[in-house]
Amino acid sequence: MAAWPEGLDRVVLATVDSTSAEAARRASVVPTWYLGLEQTAAKGRRGRDWSMPAGNFAASLAWRPGGDPAALALRSFAASLALHDVLTDLGVMGLSLKWPNDVLLNGGKLAGILLESPTPGLLVLGIGINLIAAPTPDQVEPGAFAPVSLLEATGLRVTPEAMLDALAPAFARREAQLATWGFAPIRTDWMKHAARLGQPITARTVTETTTGTFEDVDADGRLILRTPDGPRKITAGDVFFGGT
Repeated sequence: MAAWPEGLDRVVLATVDSTSAEAARRASVVPTWYLGLEQTAAKGRRGRDWSMPAGNFAASLAWRPGGDPAALALRSFAASLALHDVLTDLGVMGLSLKWPNDVLLNGGKLAGILLESPTPGLLVLGIGINLIAAPTPDQVEPGAFAPVSLLEATGLRVTPEAMLDALAPAFARREAQLATWGFAPIRTDWMKHAARLGQPITARTVTETTTGTFEDVDADGRLILRTPDGPRKITAGDVFFGGT
């Protein structure tokens, strides 16, 4: 296993409302991972509840990478690739990446990633992984991907602490790649594992719903859909496979 990255702190919390909320509250000067062994008020995208049974993974990295909001948003691609790297090294098959920030296992949602910037310059990267248990169908919103757990799908048992030990250096490598070479190599690697590339998907934003063929991700991380009215670029939204 790779060594813990230099210049990076770690805080393990027996219980916390949300690792991302705790990261924002502390706003450490040193880049810091916050691992919560129990979360009591975890949140996903757009404030949705995130189920967190004991033994699952919930951690957030808080740091100040610099750059404009568009550049900060590219960390979701680096993070999903880092998690893909870790799981692949563990021998997990059937992985794919769903734009912009989910990791799928055999088509089910294994992990979610949430980026927030609670104060200017501070970026909080939250990652939740269903290591031992997945939420039940009544715990996810209608139309959402069926969740899966690593243990139930593969028989592989990984503790949250061991996952952080592997994920922190994996993300540090991807972050260094992004800082050194820009988004292009991250995008190339991400596209190799993109879920439903060339197939119909639906993207829902706050204001509209667009269905089209998943054609590409551009140099700014935007989803490109081919529609009867021409290509559409989606900056942020929720993606559903198939039609509406």
